[in-house]
Amino acid sequence: MPGLTHDLDDTELEALLSRVAASPAERVQLLERLLGEGACRRLGIYPIPAGFKLSVVIPVYNERQWIGELVRRVEAVPIPKEIVIVDDCSTDGTRDILRDLESHEDVRVLCQSRNQGKGAALREGFRQAKGDAILVQDADLEYDPAEYPKLLQPILEGRADVVYGSRFVGESHRVLYYWHFIANRILTTFSNLFTNLNLTDMETCYKVFRREVLAEINLKSNRFGFEPEITAKVAKRRNPSWRIYEVPISYSGRTYEEGKKIRFRDALNALYCIVRYWLFD
Repeated sequence: MPGLTHDLDDTELEALLSRVAASPAERVQLLERLLGEGACRRLGIYPIPAGFKLSVVIPVYNERQWIGELVRRVEAVPIPKEIVIVDDCSTDGTRDILRDLESHEDVRVLCQSRNQGKGAALREGFRQAKGDAILVQDADLEYDPAEYPKLLQPILEGRADVVYGSRFVGESHRVLYYWHFIANRILTTFSNLFTNLNLTDMETCYKVFRREVLAEINLKSNRFGFEPEITAKVAKRRNPSWRIYEVPISYSGRTYEEGKKIRFRDALNALYCIVRYWLFD
């Protein structure tokens, strides 16, 4: 954290904070007392209300290469949290790593008996989640857990019930597939036509919900149709409507050689889900 002191570099400051505050959340509270709320917000450090807990739900399928590092990054975020990992019947040795991760504090691993898809894994994770807010985290490293504080800010300030992290409103991203970008734009626009929302990134992984929101929604989609389904069902809420915010996020997309799983058929299924879940469900 450059500029906080003339005498300590980042590593020395973190070491000092670690000695006087046991948990990451306590270190945030200490910084708020030392620097003031305004300075913390300018640095991207947001105070967490006493007693608040975040549930991070991570659907996993064949992510042996990434899951250990991803959990390490989630654990490092200075927010009181539980990590709920739902393994969708991985076959690449992921479960061996998850058995080791189960020994970590606040990590729970749930194992599906058969491969059903991202949506089915998320349903189970949501059912088991106990936090005040619930955040969806993919198991790869495309999305950065360090951005949790700004994703949570609108909810913690009482301005939002649902927050989407948008990859297309001002943050950096890895340059990859043009046709993925076009497909995302088409799907988001098509979804907006039905829901009358003005989202820029309906297909984003990063979605955060107050737990009361998910408690009122009956999800059905098993695969990547989760994204248009949850968007349609959130938008359908009336009297009162749920408040939806977007915040900018960075994005480091991976290639198919690195394990990317979404395919052209999933885009076609998303179009079907947009119509189905808005008009018929």
